[in-house]
Amino acid sequence: MCPVVHRGVNFTGRAFPPRAPGMPTLTDKLHTSLVYLKGVGPAKAELLSGELGLFRYSDLLTFMPFRYVDRTQIQQVRDLREDMQTVQLRGRIKGFSMVGPPRSRRLVAQLEDDTGSVELIWFKGASYMERYLKRDATYTVFGKPNVYRGKFTLPHPDMELGEGPAHDARRMQPVYPSTEKLKARGLDSKGLERLVQQLLAELSPADLPEILPGEMRVQFKLIGRERALRDIHFPPDEHALQGARRRLKFEEFLLIQLGLLLNKSALDRQVRGYIFERIDGVFEKFYRDHLGFELTEAQKRVLREIRKDTRTGMQMNRLLQGDVGSGKTIVALMAMLMAVDNGFQAAIMAPTEILAQQHMLSITELVDGLPVLPGLLTGSVKGKSRKDLLSALEAGYVNLLIGTHALIEDKVVFNNLGLVVIDEQHRFGVAQRARLWAKNTQPPHVLVMTATPIPRTLAMTLYGDLDTSVIDELPPGRKPIQTVHRKDPERLAVFGFLRKQLQEGRQVYVVYPLIEESETMDYKDLMDGYESVVRAFPEYRISIVHGRQKPADKDHEMREFVRGNTRIMVATTVIEVGVNVPNASVMVVESAERFGLAQLHQLRGRVGRGADQSFCILMTADKLSNDARVRIRTMCETTDGFKISEVDMRLRGPGDLAGTRQSGLEDLKIADLVHDREILEEARSAALALVEKDPQLRLSVHAALANHLVREERLKGDWSRIS
Repeated sequence: MCPVVHRGVNFTGRAFPPRAPGMPTLTDKLHTSLVYLKGVGPAKAELLSGELGLFRYSDLLTFMPFRYVDRTQIQQVRDLREDMQTVQLRGRIKGFSMVGPPRSRRLVAQLEDDTGSVELIWFKGASYMERYLKRDATYTVFGKPNVYRGKFTLPHPDMELGEGPAHDARRMQPVYPSTEKLKARGLDSKGLERLVQQLLAELSPADLPEILPGEMRVQFKLIGRERALRDIHFPPDEHALQGARRRLKFEEFLLIQLGLLLNKSALDRQVRGYIFERIDGVFEKFYRDHLGFELTEAQKRVLREIRKDTRTGMQMNRLLQGDVGSGKTIVALMAMLMAVDNGFQAAIMAPTEILAQQHMLSITELVDGLPVLPGLLTGSVKGKSRKDLLSALEAGYVNLLIGTHALIEDKVVFNNLGLVVIDEQHRFGVAQRARLWAKNTQPPHVLVMTATPIPRTLAMTLYGDLDTSVIDELPPGRKPIQTVHRKDPERLAVFGFLRKQLQEGRQVYVVYPLIEESETMDYKDLMDGYESVVRAFPEYRISIVHGRQKPADKDHEMREFVRGNTRIMVATTVIEVGVNVPNASVMVVESAERFGLAQLHQLRGRVGRGADQSFCILMTADKLSNDARVRIRTMCETTDGFKISEVDMRLRGPGDLAGTRQSGLEDLKIADLVHDREILEEARSAALALVEKDPQLRLSVHAALANHLVREERLKGDWSRIS
């Protein structure tokens, strides 16, 4: 992407000088290609890069084992169990012989300790092992126990001769991920282990310099960096392994947090923001005469935070989180009225045309009679209407623009854009959001909104460079939605409940995961579902909405439901966002086991927008997977979006939850956002304290850390990233 430049600041350039003076550079050794590591060579180097993404010494150094085998314990034969993954025994070879026909001969040896005996078997390399074994000699053996004809055997065990402890018996043995192609070239876990051993033998302490200040290591009880990098591969015991893990997880989180915070600090210093001094005109009149209801304390708190941001002279970059129905749109509108009061234009960008139209409808109604001219720009606005709108926007007559990604087209020129609101931010790419910045000579204030609550650990990692606001209460009078789980055999009872709601004047959503029947999945599809609903409720008009309809047909069906002309809407997840019908009191989700928690929570948020009690019915098949049971149970137990998001992250992992392998997540080699919350909190605290003390890392005690951040390209200063 081309650099975005404002007032001479290159927003894809570095935020700091390349090196602190007097500090050593990254050693050539860690930059070295793996081709030159003993035991690799060109062919294996190509495989390692293609299969595992390992190119340099530094890549192999941070290629972490995914588990360890405890070789520090010696078991006895009597302790053997079928469920053991591995076992380490020490005993005497009492005898061995070749058995079986010539083409399938195998070597069988008897290993005996004070508690019993076990057979050791070799199908491959039998002749070699026959020459290696010595009768009555003591061996330490290691392998996975099998049971054959009621007796324990150890096929192809690791063997070491001698009375003393075996070499491997002194440590925890690492297990590395591999692939079939690598295994075929001798690079299974043991082969990779040998390469790591060779690498660590070649690296000196100078190649692995400490980067954390001594005071920080003492405060958070962290071992040294070199020790941690060696022990993470070959820990002498469990205690050493835990120390290495803690140090490297802390460092990983700290580097991410520092990258975000230092870039934000540089942005605050270098980029000025428009000052919104006045709120005594349109904003005040709207609040006094047009709002029509009392804001919640959470909404008021967020408005105060936005007000404070827009008076500092620095550019606002704020993330607004709020559950479905919590009133984010009103807060966004009032923030945009602050911009209008100060002579600026404001824009709100929505991910779908339906949602943009919904915003236009509600905002136009709310500002009716005020000196505010809203405009709607989507792909459907064409010809003279589009030309007139763009002219009015450039002249400054339209001071509040609502639209989709059409807002970022080059032909869309603002007169004086002061604030951008990005709704459902996760649906826009970084490049799309960045282009809104370039719509003015000075970047506008940015308010990013999401109705998909983000777990705190994920928010700190993905959005640690944004100030965060949370609307954590619903408007008064809203009743919690009752959520129940029903299975296919209970469908008639569910239809009876829907009929009762319809007779009381309510409206109903029925949502399906598929448009057409799939041969591989046993789920109700939309068209069959629509026909069954029509048969069950012939006296009611029914809308059908899905993504394959023409926009005009979809809009017509939506409008009919919003106006109450149709009483039931059968749809796919196209109605997940952008439909606000207070009279709709029931959401039925068919094949609910196929939906993720975030989707289920968003769908449920389509009801419960009026004063009446609302319901969400999750229909599933009889048999459910363990994860599906957890999702359904979670939805029935809570309506708290933040609690739901925590469960979702445990089930799906942070990468899937974020929707993409976003910056920060793909860099995690050892830390885990789900399980390492406490370490992340500590690293965030350390990063905040460090940046407050030394916002540009100029102090000599921070020079090594500053150099490492630059080398790792954590300080790219990519200010085009509005998320």
